[in-house]
Parts: sequence; structure tokens; C-alpha cells
Amino acid sequence: MQGQLVSGRYRLAATIGSGGMGRVWRAHDEVLHRAVAIKELTAALYVSESDRERLLARTRAEARAAARINHSAVVTVHDVLEHDGRPWIVMELVEGRSLADEVKEEGRVEPTEAARVGLWVLRALRAAHSAGVLHRDIKPGNVLLATDRRVLLTDFGIAQIEGDSTITRTGEVVGSVDYLAPERVRGHDPGPASDLWALGATLYTAVEGRSPFRRTSPLSTMQAVVEEEAPGPRDAGALAPVIAALLRKDPATRPSAAEAEQMLAEAAEGRRPGEAQAYVSTRHNRYEPEAPTAPEHAGARPGANTVVTGAPYPPAAGPAAPGTPGLPGAPGLLGTPGVPQPAHGRPGAPAARSGRRRLRTAALAVAFAAVVGGGTAVVLQKWGPGGGTAARPTPSASSPAASGTASGEPDVGGVPASWVRVDDPLGFSLRLPRGWSRTVVGKEADGLRQVDYSPDGGEHFVRIAVDTAPDFASSYDHLRDLEQQLGERLIGYRTLSLKPNNYRDREGSLWEYTWAAQAKDTPFPGPRRAIDQAYIDRDGTEYAIYMSGPEADWAATRKQFTAVLRSWRTGGS
Repeated sequence: MQGQLVSGRYRLAATIGSGGMGRVWRAHDEVLHRAVAIKELTAALYVSESDRERLLARTRAEARAAARINHSAVVTVHDVLEHDGRPWIVMELVEGRSLADEVKEEGRVEPTEAARVGLWVLRALRAAHSAGVLHRDIKPGNVLLATDRRVLLTDFGIAQIEGDSTITRTGEVVGSVDYLAPERVRGHDPGPASDLWALGATLYTAVEGRSPFRRTSPLSTMQAVVEEEAPGPRDAGALAPVIAALLRKDPATRPSAAEAEQMLAEAAEGRRPGEAQAYVSTRHNRYEPEAPTAPEHAGARPGANTVVTGAPYPPAAGPAAPGTPGLPGAPGLLGTPGVPQPAHGRPGAPAARSGRRRLRTAALAVAFAAVVGGGTAVVLQKWGPGGGTAARPTPSASSPAASGTASGEPDVGGVPASWVRVDDPLGFSLRLPRGWSRTVVGKEADGLRQVDYSPDGGEHFVRIAVDTAPDFASSYDHLRDLEQQLGERLIGYRTLSLKPNNYRDREGSLWEYTWAAQAKDTPFPGPRRAIDQAYIDRDGTEYAIYMSGPEADWAATRKQFTAVLRSWRTGGS
């Protein structure tokens, strides 16, 4: 669609964002000769005629809502129009990125900066509430940070305007579930205090790098919002009591917008707000309104949006054959443990065992260049006889984009709809493009097992490592140890990022790096990249989800990796 003229006036240039409901384009207004942003509601392409009318009504409501708010921290709406049978909104173009992107790229935001951002969002909300508009979808993705560090609130797409009839179905809960206030989850009408709750959850995400209530399904997330307290923030500094105040379960006991503004102003200066502290001592009181009612759709099954098709892969036939390149009669294990670290989030974590250390060191020291996958050695070789449990595929192209991630393909929960769910004998499941082969790598040793899935004999592959007796108390300590080893052994090794994160409600770590694979070590030499998500599950098992591919088509491989992570399931997650 790039270059297309919309409504005879707006020339589309490039996409600058996308989500479940649509995408946002950078465009040029050929009448006023200025750059604008245009929101295209792509969801209208996949819904019934009646739902398309609802989407159009919602779009018009968004435009009306934003037009009623006169504040510098609210993105200006210039126009709303219909094109190709669906609604479009023309808005002020904000050069910068969202708070969600900032958290994703930086890990977290410093408390004083988060307080400053929250202060401007609160001012925008006060202006909206004064105009009779509730936002109802405050979240990091809807807070924009301009390149000059201006803060702007956007996406009033599900806003409720006082006096307007609802345009949502009875019982429908709208908004991102981990930022919904408890009263909204219970089916009560929202008020200004509901937006303040969402602001509190947004600020928590900003300083901690993770959502306070997100769980593995919408239902469990909503249960956490209603029944659980947010874990005490570790990096919130002076902002901690403000977040606690905003996240009070009972909306009647939350601070007013004026009180919250004063608290945020003090926190932005690095001062711990005295008034906010009064909310902390009783914040564990549960909100139990009379005759609570749950929204009608709250009974949906966890993972109800997941399409599960295709038969499970067959059980593993056995370890890779001795003599396979990089596995000269030894298990393909890697990850020399360092000095045991203090337990981090998992009491009683085992100390490193010297026998495993010697075994992994020996595997690491083989003459073949190895790629690390969460405590395992990943050797980029063509699979020989006995190396896999499925026939070696004959791909139509080496690029993973040829295996089910074509541009524009509809997805389900962020995973291409054509992918199939694979139930692996090691006790996990994930979704992959059809035709990928499974290979067992090495032999089980001290509870560590690993398998590969690949469309092209190992040029691109996913490796899963399952370790029931991990040597490190945290996956971050583990990956840092492996990073040090690889830096000494791989030609051109360079860490792109290595930082703790939160995955499947557990503390994890994400590691991405690049190196130059050598022709003497692999049939696929040249610049390569890899990414590894590791975490320790509730039962103490460490999982590593690792993907590698050539640098040349890494963008497609990286998108596949994100889809794999979204589809990942174990018995404990």
C-alpha cells in the first residue's frame, strides 16, 4: 500500500506501528503539505458487516473523544474518513517511540523519568475527564515519547464519552486486560479512578520492565488483577508509594487526580511523596464489593485463541549418531558453570556439580565452533543418518520466510495462522511452520536434554534445551557465564544485548549476539546471529528457547522467534 493516495489527499509513506486492531502509517498531506500519521483499522477486513459498522462507530467515537480534549499532551486528531470500506483516522505525527518500545529496548525507565512521564499522562487524563471523556485503555503502548521528550497520550479508540450510548456489546470488556482496573474486570462501570489504576500499572511496567499482573492467559490475568497484589517494585525509588496508591483495589480509596498529580510532581524531583506513603500501609486490603459480577466473556478458556492443528511429532528415536560433526562421541553439552551464585528467586538452588562442569568444558573445547543455546552446544551441521526423527525436508527456499510467515498472513495471538502446534515428548509444546524436522541433539546427561527443529537441515533452526537440574540459581547468571565463554571462542563474537526479563511470569533472561561462522566448522559459513530466551520454571526446570540463522535474513528469523515465544507452553506455564 506504500505510495497509495488515501481519500485523494494523504500519500502513504511507511508503517510506523501496528497492533491487533490496525496499523499506523506515516503519510504526507498533499493539500497542506505536512507530515501526518494515519491509523488504518485493518480489523475491518476480517469482521462481519455488522461488526464493521461497530468499528466505524468506534472510530468516529475516538475522533470525537480526542476532539473534545484541548491539551498539549493529547495527540491531535485532524480528520476521520472512510477508504476501501474501512475507517481511517488522520492524526498529528509524533516523531519518537512509545513507552512500551522504550521499556522493551532499554529494559526499564528511571523512576524520576517515569514520574515525569506519568505526570504528563495524568495532566492529559485530567483534561479528558474534565471534558467528560474516559480513556479506558491507558497502557505503555498508548503513551508516546517524542524525540524532544514531550509526552503525549494517544488512542482514544475505546474511550467512553459522557452522554453517549455504548458501542460495545453487553458484557464485553475492552482494553488490555493486564491494565484493567479490578472494578472493570468485575463488570462495574468505569470511572476516572479506573484510568488512574491503569496509569499505576503503566508506571509499574515502566520502572520494573514487566507488567505487574500479566499471567499466561487473559483469564488468569484478570484473576490476578482482582485477587492479587502487585509484587513490591524493586526499582521504583520515590515512585513506589505513588504506584501503590494508584493500584488500590477499591476505587474509592485511590487518590484523586489532583492528589496523584502532586505525588508525581514530587517523585519526578526525586522526593518520596509523604502523602503517598499513607496508602502503602493498608494496600493489602482486598476490594470485595457487594454482589460482584464477572463479565460474560471471562469464562473463556485460557489459550482459546490458539489454533491447534496437526498431529504431534513422533517420540525421539535416540541420540545423534556418534561421529556427527561437532559431537565426536560426546554429548552436545555446553555451559561451564562458574562459582555458584546466591539463590535468586529460587530458594535451595543447587550448587554447581564438578562432574557436569568437566563434561561441559570438554564439549566446549572441541575443535568445532559451537553456538550456545541456553546451556547447550549447538553445532551447525547437516544432519546425517540417525540424526533426526523425521525425514530431512526439501525446502522451497532457505529463508524461514518461505515456511509460513509470508507478509500479510493473518495471525492468531501473534502467531501465523498456518503454523501447527507441536507437542514434544520432552514435555513442552510450541507452534511452527509445517514441514520442520525434529532432531535429538546428543544424549541426556544430568537431566539436560535438547532437540532441534529446522526447515532446511540446520541453516535456520530452533533449539530447545530442557534442564531439570540447572547449575545456576538464575538464567541471567547462566547466560552471562556462557557469554564469557563464547567471547573467547567464536570468531567475531559480539553481544548485541543480554539483560534480565520476565517470561511466562518467571524471571528470565534474553541474549542476542552475532559472530562469523567458519567454513571448517559448518556447511553454513558466514555472518550469523542467534537469540536465546532462558528461564527457570516453577518446578525448577530451566528452559532455553534458542534460534539461529544467517545475518542476511535475520529480520524474518527474528519475527519467527517472537511467534515461537508467544506459542510456547509447558506444564508449568
